[in-house]
Amino acid sequence: MPRYMLLLHERATDAGDLSPEEIQGIIQKYRDWSQRMGEAGKLVGGDKLTDDHGKVLRPGGGGVSVTDGPYAETKEVIGGYFQIEAGDYDEAVEIAGTCPHLAFGGSIEVRQVDEV
Repeated sequence: MPRYMLLLHERATDAGDLSPEEIQGIIQKYRDWSQRMGEAGKLVGGDKLTDDHGKVLRPGGGGVSVTDGPYAETKEVIGGYFQIEAGDYDEAVEIAGTCPHLAFGGSIEVRQVDEV
């Protein structure tokens, strides 16, 4: 069965205005969704990414340069990902549409994994 990456895009904002209880409630919604997808045999895996900007490697000058980033000009970052199994893009989009990430103002990029 084809696999799809659900890349969870979000605004790079500070969650400082949320209480610890609110943050835990949000995390629980993701856990509950993950559990339902796992029980349905759709979830392959997934993780939240740290809030730092990471590193970008690029070829150049006969070597590789490493810079901080990426820094999205739109103030949007990839905050995490899920990998799912679905019969086709339509089913993958349907599954992605049930992810709680959308309820919190994020967007989800759905990409098929190339089975090389």
